[in-house]
Amino acid sequence: MDKKNIYVTMPTLAPLSDVTKLLEGVWKRGIMTHNGPLVQEFEKKIAEFLHVKNMVAVANGTVAIQMAIRALELKGEIITTPFTFIATVSSIIWEGCTPVFVDIDKETLNIDPEKIEERINKHTVAIMPVHVFGNPCNIESIGAIAAKHNLKVIYDAAHAVGVTYNGKNIFEYGDISATSFHATKMLNTAEGGGCVSVDDELHEKLKRIRFFGFDDNKDVIDDGFNGKMTEVHAAVGLANLAYLQAALDDRKRKYLLYREILSSNSDLQFQKINQDCNYSYFPVIFSSENALLKVEKALNSHGIFPRRYFYPSVNTFNKIVPYFPCCQSEDVSRRILCLPLYYDLTESQVEFIADVVLKTV
Repeated sequence: MDKKNIYVTMPTLAPLSDVTKLLEGVWKRGIMTHNGPLVQEFEKKIAEFLHVKNMVAVANGTVAIQMAIRALELKGEIITTPFTFIATVSSIIWEGCTPVFVDIDKETLNIDPEKIEERINKHTVAIMPVHVFGNPCNIESIGAIAAKHNLKVIYDAAHAVGVTYNGKNIFEYGDISATSFHATKMLNTAEGGGCVSVDDELHEKLKRIRFFGFDDNKDVIDDGFNGKMTEVHAAVGLANLAYLQAALDDRKRKYLLYREILSSNSDLQFQKINQDCNYSYFPVIFSSENALLKVEKALNSHGIFPRRYFYPSVNTFNKIVPYFPCCQSEDVSRRILCLPLYYDLTESQVEFIADVVLKTV
């Protein structure tokens, strides 16, 4: 094994020369931000790649969620999952709403639609499911519940670039989908995010919100803030976009290699994939937390650093939310470990990591 440390993920990066070429134009134009030409080009090209109507590129994925809440003018309770990154919940709180947790399906790791309605009351204004690890939620069930109770749906699609569902891009579902272009995501702009809505009025509103609420006439007509993506970040995104399909194909191949090797141990459980997935992470669910810790320690001894996504379950972060029991999420969060998976990881390294797991568990 190479003595270089192996981490849970690494960014997929275009050659530096590709980025430098784009940055030369930025330096010549002197336009660094304020919806510059590279931001507009990035939005256009990613929309074409993903076969969506439009996208609003923003500073990061957290801002994207906040913008979605603000664009829909939500005030009240938003139902979401406890099995997610803290940004899902903190975005709800920052926008003056209250997160309400619904437990997960222990197989898909997504919010359990069968448990949503029991948490709906007169204060509920929206549902915010998460496509966990790029695995699509049960779109039909969530949509039916939202329609029945007149609720908005915002999908936290931070992991979901490159995912389709019933022949359509996953971003086309719900009122708004918010995604991330963070360095750890399938497509990265170093830091960045985006909002997608098939509703033209919402799309225009999102564009205004990211720029202090200004319209094209420089009148402030919405309560906005500074959510803009810079030209520098757009340059990184445009360069990386050219390699996105290769990264998606590579990720699936290595994911399936892990799965083939590790499936020989019946004590190991894997996420049940709904339809399509971008295979952005490789989570393994162990029989116990002790088994997980034992494997983690063994991997660390070889300079391999997996990650406990998502641990602990967000409903237990009692400094920011009152505790509400979510047994499945709390149980899974203690036993789940994401193994290294990224473009520069070799298949021999995948095989070595899997071998350490099998010999340790």
